[in-house]
Amino acid sequence: MKSMWSDVEAQRMVERYAQQGVNADIALRVYTSRLLGRDPSLVLHGGGNTSVKTTVPDALGRPTSVLCVKGSGWDMAEIEPAGLPAVRLAPIVELRDLAKLSDEDMVNIQRCNLLDASAPNPSVETLLHAFLPHKFIDHTHAIAVLAVSDQPNGNDLCRELYGKRMGHVPYIMPGFLLAKRAAEVFEQDPSVEGLILEKHGIFTFGETAREAYERMIEKVAEAEGRLQKNRKAVFAPAALPKQTATAAAIAPTLRGLIARCDKGKALQRMVLDFRNGPAILNYVNGRELERYSQVGVVTPDHTIRTKNWPLVVPAPDACDVAAFRTNAEAAFAKFTQRYHDYFRRHNARQDPPKTELDAAPRVILVPGLGLFGVGASKGAALIAADIAENTIQTITDAESLGRYECLSEADLFDMEYWSLEQAKLGKGKEAKFARHIVVVTGGASGIGRATAQAFKREGAEVAILDLPGDALTTAAKTLKCAGIPCDVTDASAVKAAFAKVVETFGGVDIVVANAGKAWQGKIGTVDEQVLRDSFELNFYGYQRVGQAAVDVMTQQGFGGVLLFNVSKQAVNPGPNFGPYGLPKAAALALMRQYAVDHGADGIRANAVNADRIRSGLLTDTMIAERSKSRGVSQEDYMGGNLLAREVTAEDVAQAFISLALADKTTGAVLTVDGGNIAAALR
Repeated sequence: MKSMWSDVEAQRMVERYAQQGVNADIALRVYTSRLLGRDPSLVLHGGGNTSVKTTVPDALGRPTSVLCVKGSGWDMAEIEPAGLPAVRLAPIVELRDLAKLSDEDMVNIQRCNLLDASAPNPSVETLLHAFLPHKFIDHTHAIAVLAVSDQPNGNDLCRELYGKRMGHVPYIMPGFLLAKRAAEVFEQDPSVEGLILEKHGIFTFGETAREAYERMIEKVAEAEGRLQKNRKAVFAPAALPKQTATAAAIAPTLRGLIARCDKGKALQRMVLDFRNGPAILNYVNGRELERYSQVGVVTPDHTIRTKNWPLVVPAPDACDVAAFRTNAEAAFAKFTQRYHDYFRRHNARQDPPKTELDAAPRVILVPGLGLFGVGASKGAALIAADIAENTIQTITDAESLGRYECLSEADLFDMEYWSLEQAKLGKGKEAKFARHIVVVTGGASGIGRATAQAFKREGAEVAILDLPGDALTTAAKTLKCAGIPCDVTDASAVKAAFAKVVETFGGVDIVVANAGKAWQGKIGTVDEQVLRDSFELNFYGYQRVGQAAVDVMTQQGFGGVLLFNVSKQAVNPGPNFGPYGLPKAAALALMRQYAVDHGADGIRANAVNADRIRSGLLTDTMIAERSKSRGVSQEDYMGGNLLAREVTAEDVAQAFISLALADKTTGAVLTVDGGNIAAALR
């Protein structure tokens, strides 16, 4: 590990924030915090914290000594001055004289001493930063340091490595008591350059931002060097199937088991994030995976994101996926029972008792394949997977040095159920389609894009399928969706696209079959190829998408929703639109057949019958032609319905949303056209 400090960049940061009235101390604190936060071997997803003691004006303009420390909810990788809330220093330092201080009182006192009442809660380790005298203090969960300290003789190894340059603090849960003990350790030898917190992480400090930062880099680099010294090979491989099933082949099964793993409780959908690679495969393919993967988290901060241990499922044989499902069910049952027993065992000593969290795993290890991060959203799944990769590297390094060992189960329980840790996750009301995975075909423009945006706005994870090109790339980037190239007239492309969706998110809950094109021609003279082309896209495209979706949904085992865009042409043919209307009529019948054949699987199928959508299938040229044939203006044509109102793509999108929410409706058609009685259905 090397220092990334740049005098030029540091000065730019100072000058930039000076224009916003931020002093140089805070500007440099932001600069080095980002340097630390952007290195995943040091800090992950809100972990770690930094601080600076400085002077800023209070509301009356009086110079006030404060501690600016990382605030809850901020990620060091992209922190701003607002992410370092200023706390009046003197009252906080005085707390050290107390014999005890509850977590609730600690948080309250810290908030009462904020200069800005709207600022985020200061870090749970604020007192540790305050009780040490140094101007700049850095704290990380460096992989290399944890690999050395997470050993049965970790303290001895750290003392051997750092000598008297680092103080050593025994494990104490973060908060008041840890802050007091850390200060005592420092005062025993004020010459130390930092502190090693047993099985937790590392602190370094200095009088300048650069000194504190470069001490961190130096100490981590020394730990990295120690891990390379006389390094032994780790993880002898286990016996695996000749051919392992793909992530796409097993993810729906895992997602279905996750959703139902807490028997007797409501269905809990989750989103997955798949990872593989040489380091991951070396780890999950190890013969002793059941030993080293089940010891516990490498630092207690990780437990709220990943639980204390991952679920290990058997290696999936590509030739017998059915057997994998049976074996995975048994693994889930064992995992959830272990979690319930763990909770009961440690909750017995709680006063007052805790409420048990869900028992679903947050990391799944699959020998021969890789790992899955699990979360209530794609973002949460990404975090779990990132931490799992971090854990793999740490344990691999630890096992190369000796034998991995973490905190006791009781300590990990206390951390997992600590209210101040759980508060980091937030418990707000979930959006309508949170935890749902939605696929929209033809999603790069018009109705498809509006529909993708509507589901995204309601909390869904969305994949838009469309022809490759700039439109798809732009839509995916703008809507923050997964953009997957797919020509629905190509059966192999549809299968590959759904495999990609499943590999990206873990499964599928709602599919909007929307991709289409309005071919025209008088039915008695139209070329047969035109009709065939239209059926390929407007009917067979829907069937291919429907089949691919049903395959995933039945594997998950908790139903799903198929939504078809069928157009008024399906029930109210227009002149010269037979090539478009005929396959749409077939698509309407197709929707009803799905409702009949797959209702028993909990899969609902419904359709939207839309007409005259300016940003949908009707191009400006088509609008002009139709309005001319009827002897009306384009505006009158677009609003030429019973309500005399123009219908937009967003209106159609809301119809799809309504049908997706109507959990007791299947085989239905919802008309969105402002009123055309000839196209109305019951």
